[in-house]
Amino acid sequence: MAGLRFGGTKRAVGPARPQDQGTSMKRATLDQDTSNFALERSIERPWFRSFITGLIIFNAAILGVLTYRHSLPRDLVLALEIMDHGITYIFAVEILLKLVVYRFQFFRVGWNWFDFIVVGISLIPGGGAFSVLRALRVLRVLRLLHVVPVMRRITEALLKALPGMGAIVAVLALVTYVAAVMATNMFGNTETEEVRQLFGDLPSSALSLFQVMTMDGWRFEVMQKVIDDGHPMAWVFFLIFIFVASFAILNLFIALVVDSLAAEQKTLLEEGLEELEEEFEEEREEADDARHEILAVLKQLQQEVADLKAAVAAQPGPRE
Repeated sequence: MAGLRFGGTKRAVGPARPQDQGTSMKRATLDQDTSNFALERSIERPWFRSFITGLIIFNAAILGVLTYRHSLPRDLVLALEIMDHGITYIFAVEILLKLVVYRFQFFRVGWNWFDFIVVGISLIPGGGAFSVLRALRVLRVLRLLHVVPVMRRITEALLKALPGMGAIVAVLALVTYVAAVMATNMFGNTETEEVRQLFGDLPSSALSLFQVMTMDGWRFEVMQKVIDDGHPMAWVFFLIFIFVASFAILNLFIALVVDSLAAEQKTLLEEGLEELEEEFEEEREEADDARHEILAVLKQLQQEVADLKAAVAAQPGPRE
C-alpha cells in the first residue's frame, strides 16, 4: 500500500488504482500529478469498462442484424452501418488512449495485442481486395472474452490446457489411424458401393470412424451397413472403438479443462489470500505505530504532570 508517513501513521495518497486480474500494466510515468496518470485513472474506472462492454454487445447485435441487410429498409441499413463505424472509431480511440498511457507496456499483454489487431482490421476499408475483411469485423465481439472477468478466466484456463490437449489429440489421431487401417482391410474389399464409400480407402475410413466417434448416426449409417454387407461381428469392432475413442480419450479433454479451471481458481484464491495477508500486516503495523504514538503522548503527559506537581511543591507557602 503506497503511502506517506505523518507522525508514524500511513496515509494513502489518492484513490487506489483498480487492478484488472491478469491484465494490469505498469504506468508510463510514476508521477501522479501528470495528465497520463489522470488519464489512466479514467480509462481504468469500472464505468469505462462497463461502457466498452456495452458497446461490444451492442455492436454484436448490429452485426447480426446486418446479415439481413437485403430484407431490411435501406435507411435502416445505412443507420446501422453508421453506428457500426462509429463504434469502431470509439474502439480505436480506446486503444489510442491506452497506448498514450502505457506506451510500450501496452504490448506486453497478449489480450492487448488481440484488441489492437481486431480493431486494426475493422479500420481497413472493406471494399475491393479487402472485401474478405468485412466478415472479420465480427471478431470484435470476441473482446468480451477478456473484458468480462468470468469469460477471461475460462478462456485463460482453456489456453493453459492447450499443451495437454495437443498430447490428447496425438493419442486420438494414433488410435483413429490404427482403427482406420484395420477397418479398410476388414471392410474395404466389398462390392457394395455404400460400404466402399465408407471404408474403401484410408481417408474414407478415417472420416467414417470420426463420425462413429462423434456418435452421430453411427449405428444405421455406418455399422448396420457393414453388418448387412456380410460382417455380422462388425459391431464388436465399432463398440470397442467407441469405448476407447469416445468414452475414454474424448472425456480426457473435459477432465483437462476442468483441472485447468480448478488450478486457475486455486491461483486466484491464493492471490486473494496473499493480498489479505498483506493488508492485515499493513493494518497491524499501522496499529502498532498508533499505539506507540499514544504511549509516547501518555508518557509526555505524565512527565508534564510530574513537572507541574514539582513546580507547585517548590513554590513557597502563603505568609501568615
